[in-house]
Amino acid sequence: MNADTLVLELLTHRGIACIAFKQGMNSRVYEIMRQLPGVLYTKTHKRWYVVNDRPGVFNELFKFFNGHKVFVDYSALRKQASPSSMPLVSEAPLGMQREALLQMEQKLTLRGYAGTTAKTYLEQFKHFLKFYPTTAPPDLTEAEITNYLLFLIAQKKASRSTQNQAINAIKFYFEKVLGQERKVYFLERPLKEKKLPVVLNQNEVILLFGAITNLKHSLMLMLIYSAGLRRSELINLRVGDLDMERQVVFIRGGKGRKDRQSLLAKNLEPLLRQYLADYQPRLWLFEGERGEQYSESSLQQIFKRAVAKAGITKEAHLHTLRHSFATHLLESGASTRYIQVLLGHESPKTTEIYTQVTSFSLSKIQSPLDRLEIERGSKTLPE
Repeated sequence: MNADTLVLELLTHRGIACIAFKQGMNSRVYEIMRQLPGVLYTKTHKRWYVVNDRPGVFNELFKFFNGHKVFVDYSALRKQASPSSMPLVSEAPLGMQREALLQMEQKLTLRGYAGTTAKTYLEQFKHFLKFYPTTAPPDLTEAEITNYLLFLIAQKKASRSTQNQAINAIKFYFEKVLGQERKVYFLERPLKEKKLPVVLNQNEVILLFGAITNLKHSLMLMLIYSAGLRRSELINLRVGDLDMERQVVFIRGGKGRKDRQSLLAKNLEPLLRQYLADYQPRLWLFEGERGEQYSESSLQQIFKRAVAKAGITKEAHLHTLRHSFATHLLESGASTRYIQVLLGHESPKTTEIYTQVTSFSLSKIQSPLDRLEIERGSKTLPE
């Protein structure tokens, strides 16, 4: 349990329905709880509590404690209470949650959200609805939303990325589906991790491609490296998106729903022609068994097996090929502005991270230790 957590319990005191605060809270939460308007103590039950005498008590508690960055754990209420004995929440049929998910899915489609983004939004929104199984989705309050987000941070230890996905999904439902006014949720978040991208050197790239014998599998990974593609961009490629004469790949609706062009390596031409002749894809360049788009999970498995077979020990992922594409271009003298366009980065700051991992710039800098003549005993270190 997170240190700053307050656990709620149902309590009947002298025939009156109450909401009690479980013992065991830390001193900070205790001092905050004592400031709550209307809080009382019962010697009989040895509990602090508030009287549950009106529909808004539950939300008032959320709002008060959320304002002090205290997570309110009300899971015990859901276990203790039945709809008849717990008037502070309304019974919401499962159908209302399904309807909310369907409305959201339709709105995501109408607004042209990419498949991966839409899937993430729906998954995150589904988790949110499960947290409040007895409340109709449109009736969920800002305090309840904030409490769920605090639950993700305090209890689930969700990453910054997952927190943002949850916020964006919830905001989309209330603002785009229900048409409510825009809101900003102020939460203390962990500092964004500033990890450098994992990059394969050119020898490792050669080993990786050499470990694949299947033409289709080999071509998919080579195209990602050749053009610096995201995995969804590769899967969305159509047969007509390759211009072998101009050596260009046309990428439709990349991140931010923007089209762009990138590089098609000349030495891929014979492999491409052989692939098109052997597989004869109709719409999607890389099709599944039934002519549907190739799945991202299958693509990731291909890369994972190739990395293991090639004996690469770095913590490499499919996106590592895109990082390697950018880094190798930078090392060959390409400008960051040119690479930014090829990658489809909106901000040059995103592209500049590759200047920190390129060996080209590091090789031009001499370590200060190399400038010193150091004697150990009577011997000078050899140059």
